Amino acid sequence: MYSTICQHFPELFEWMRAVDDCRKKTSTYELAAHLTACLAMFLFKSGSRNQYNQCRENLQFKQNYRRLFGFFMPHGDSVQKVMDLLDIFQIEQLKHQMIQVLIQRKTFHNSRYRGHWFRIAVDASGMGSYDHQRDEQCLQRTSKNGKTTYFHSVLEARLITPNGFSISIATEWLENPEDGEYDKQDCERKGFIRLATTLKKVYPRLPILILADGLYPYEGFFAICKANQWHYCVTFKDGNLTSVWEEVMELQALQSKNTRQDLCYLPAGKTVEQVFQWVTAVDYKGHTLNWLACKETIRSTKTEVLEEALKTTRFVHITDLPINASNIADTSRTGRLRWKIENEGFNTLKNGGYGMEHQYARKSYCALKNYFQFMQMAHLIHQLMTLNTRFREDFMKAKNHPTLKSLWVQLVSAMQCFEINEQELQGISGA
Repeated sequence: MYSTICQHFPELFEWMRAVDDCRKKTSTYELAAHLTACLAMFLFKSGSRNQYNQCRENLQFKQNYRRLFGFFMPHGDSVQKVMDLLDIFQIEQLKHQMIQVLIQRKTFHNSRYRGHWFRIAVDASGMGSYDHQRDEQCLQRTSKNGKTTYFHSVLEARLITPNGFSISIATEWLENPEDGEYDKQDCERKGFIRLATTLKKVYPRLPILILADGLYPYEGFFAICKANQWHYCVTFKDGNLTSVWEEVMELQALQSKNTRQDLCYLPAGKTVEQVFQWVTAVDYKGHTLNWLACKETIRSTKTEVLEEALKTTRFVHITDLPINASNIADTSRTGRLRWKIENEGFNTLKNGGYGMEHQYARKSYCALKNYFQFMQMAHLIHQLMTLNTRFREDFMKAKNHPTLKSLWVQLVSAMQCFEINEQELQGISGA
């Protein structure tokens, strides 16, 4: 983990020192020490400020922490006070600096779609729900039985790759609407307008392919992408854009040759049959759309498995990129990669030790936002670490290899029980 930080972000702690000190009183710790502590809380997957403080009580852990990061460990309550005061835009800028370094070093260039576009998935997720109004920015929803639920929701743009990366590159918070009641379609679409502005400002020249769910095929979305010179491949559900569906049905007869069938053999005696269809040049209010569908059937080659066990799924997308027989399969797979924002993204953050739905800050909305950004930074470092070829060869392919969950338990145990060699650290950092 230390090697990953040194290799990709050798100036990370200097960037932290450049953050404006928001504290009104003098402190034993410099501001960068508090920022590093917040990052470390998620690097070690503490799951709570209390667990972080438990680690802090261990003398060996504190000594190793000092050797790793160059700072003493402040108390978790002290970190909380700083998170409540920090400029949220400066903290997100730290994340942007990390992403920009990776882009400049062409870390993800081999994973670009058709050798050019970065796949950027967009989706919203809840940050936790409450039976009371936690703060003024809480969203609220009232059920049919009259029960009101309060919650926070965040809209994310994440850079995703076929080999497993799901990296937060821009964040937009969905905040209390003027009419009080939360409506997913209204709030998320409004949030996307703000998110798109941030994306274009921070990454003005980045070639982007937007991947999104069935909420996004609408005129405003197409117009935003066109204005920003982005492309898109989004889920297209029955009932979305009725006029487009009607035109697709009419054009299918004229473009009946636009079909392709693939058969793949999987381990465990299974096959995947994919039948692709596509329709090009569908006009929608001046936007030229291409429609594609994939009917996927998974069946077992074992004779004892009944035909009723067949699993057939249909995936439908629309895109503004040209499609043909040679790229239709890859285009369909790319549209389906949108799921990585939920699986490798939100699901990992909620259930993979980061505690996305945990209340690190019970009252402060500002602190909640800042904790979330440090969570994203730690998640980025972990992905660079665990998706590394050397890591997989050394740790994840050996006989009886540990799970990632158990590996982090061992990592914290090592911090508590063994002394880190400072000369070895200096060799890694090049100091």
